[in-house]
Amino acid sequence: MAKHEIEELTTQIRQVYFKRFHKRKTPKYGSLNKGFTSQELQAFFRVIDDERLKLLFAYQSQLGLRIGEVCRLHLGSINFKTRELTLKTEKARVTDSMIIPAPLFADTITFIRKYENEIEKAGGYIFFKLAKSSREALFMGPNYVRAAFRRYVIKAGLDFTYDISDESMEGRDVRSLHRLTTHSLRHYAITNFSKTTNGNVVLTCRFARHASPETTMTYINTSKEELYDGIEGAASGISRIESLKRRFEKR
Repeated sequence: MAKHEIEELTTQIRQVYFKRFHKRKTPKYGSLNKGFTSQELQAFFRVIDDERLKLLFAYQSQLGLRIGEVCRLHLGSINFKTRELTLKTEKARVTDSMIIPAPLFADTITFIRKYENEIEKAGGYIFFKLAKSSREALFMGPNYVRAAFRRYVIKAGLDFTYDISDESMEGRDVRSLHRLTTHSLRHYAITNFSKTTNGNVVLTCRFARHASPETTMTYINTSKEELYDGIEGAASGISRIESLKRRFEKR
């Protein structure tokens, strides 16, 4: 084996080792809400001037799709008779299905009719690229979408950096940690679903397509107002119990 081949193999082994066994020392964000609030989401969508991205981000915020899943959304993934979306879960690599909400489905139909030619040229991928070559993918890539997301977040006045990363992986530079990322749309979708089901973790876990409810719980956000109201409610309940206790002690 040539020297340069040995060096390349050594580099690849080192990268695999760091990825699998060396934990990144990324600062914990604690109780910081990594998801959108309803008001923030409205402000975010108001500044989006690209119909493709507006629909793409709508799928993330309503169905909780991961960035890699939504970018590859294909006509073949949608049953237009039942509004059912079938896709392969990005992490678990299993096939899941979910119902597309009626308003989102209507927007999807309108979009497809308007851009039928572009979608056909893109091989059926809904979120087609405007400029492409034979080497490029037919759909918008995750990095392109992330860059566009950051521009819109800044334009909406929602950009907030809460810390910097403490990178321990070789070859990676320290970077700013933003509260809102494309994954924040998934956070919002999961939190919103949890609220509509009165906190049913089992159903929310299925909606999020997580392997365990423990993972789902890290996505569900409780606002400070809800947290404080809960604390006050608990304190009030304890006070009533203490009062009842004293009444019995006097007897």
